[in-house]
Amino acid sequence: MFGWLYGTITEVRNSLFKKGIFKSFSLGVPTFSIGNITIGGTGKTPLVAFVAEVLAEKGEKVGILSRGYGRENPKQRVVVSDGERILTNARQAGDEPFELADKLLGKAIVIADANRAAAGNWAREKFGITAFVLDDAFQHRKVKRDLDIVTIDASNPFGNKKQLPSGILRESLKNLKRADAIVITRANLTKEISNVKAQISKYNPNCPIFVSENKIAKLTKLDKFSATAQTPQRANDEEQRTKDKSLAFCALGNPNNFFEQLRREHFDLVSAETFPDHHFYTQSDISKIEKKAKENGAEILLTTVKDAVKLKDLKLSLPCFVVESKMIFDDESGFRDLLIAVLENENKI
Repeated sequence: MFGWLYGTITEVRNSLFKKGIFKSFSLGVPTFSIGNITIGGTGKTPLVAFVAEVLAEKGEKVGILSRGYGRENPKQRVVVSDGERILTNARQAGDEPFELADKLLGKAIVIADANRAAAGNWAREKFGITAFVLDDAFQHRKVKRDLDIVTIDASNPFGNKKQLPSGILRESLKNLKRADAIVITRANLTKEISNVKAQISKYNPNCPIFVSENKIAKLTKLDKFSATAQTPQRANDEEQRTKDKSLAFCALGNPNNFFEQLRREHFDLVSAETFPDHHFYTQSDISKIEKKAKENGAEILLTTVKDAVKLKDLKLSLPCFVVESKMIFDDESGFRDLLIAVLENENKI
């Protein structure tokens, strides 16, 4: 019943946008959207960073617009980074915008605002933005986009194919036809890529599909990672930690993917602890984590970048390392060419 009602509402809304009754507004510069059709983590944030880096390499002044889910004062506009400095903290920005701001210092301006149309127009005037990247915006149709990219998690692409609350779909799979490109993420965690591609092609047969996987790039000691705003270059000086017994913890939409990645890359994972997506840690959470670690003989703690930005003011007695990953594409040059072609085409208009 509730799934039917939710689906009906989303379809009516989509129909109103298609008919022009609900309006979409241009931000006046090339705009790229990264989103998904399911709830939970699908690897959007690393892809937002990748796209922003490609645009910055082409000389664009890049602005990232994010809702900043889970932040304090969600209706307030927050400039997370002006491109050179981080101007706030993770609680005010939201963990994902803060993570992006930290990663993209010198490459992108990051703004958290639920009204991305208003924020984009304001940012273009204030900062001279020449290209925007919209974070988690497949369903945010108020802003026109020149390239609509959808991420699909290979390990759990569509769940039971039912819409919320009965399943994980935000809208019907037939709406994949709106996508201009699809990136299948975490391909290394499954052998079903051909099946996922076939399912996508049912709904959007002409859409280019790219396949990517996450690989661990380096580990960074938490105290070094926390100082990244002052010292952007992180040294990977902890390469032998795979031999240490470890407890991994995270607050992600799909935590098991993080744990499985560690196991596949031969970390000695003796225990794991999960928290709700976007959770902000307390000192009592740390006590719980460390108690479990000691009970299981763990010598070190492992966590993600998204979690690390929320640990700065907390005290840990066990060594904690931040696992930094990178996206690897099956056809990176093809994906870059697609972004650049859209950019150059829009700049000619």
